Amino acid sequence: MELITVTMKIPEGMAPFLEDESSEQRFQRNAMFLYSLIQDQRISYGRAAEILGVSKWSLIEFFNQMGVPYLNQTKSDLLEELRTYDRLKEQRA
Repeated sequence: MELITVTMKIPEGMAPFLEDESSEQRFQRNAMFLYSLIQDQRISYGRAAEILGVSKWSLIEFFNQMGVPYLNQTKSDLLEELRTYDRLKEQRA
């Protein structure tokens, strides 16, 4: 993965944490930055993985290890989807 330098405004207190970061720390920071774009549906998991130079499944596993779920549904969302599935199943029968 090719890297470029970008100037960003960050809180002063963050600066020491960004100095001399390892490639793993850089990956983690960039992945978490991209996660906000995934949540906003501005990019997909696949596109984020492509940007980071890893497979989609590797990125999903990384987020899982960080405690960030791949599927982010509430119980009511899931129940609604099940009701829709049942309704469509009945219509086809």
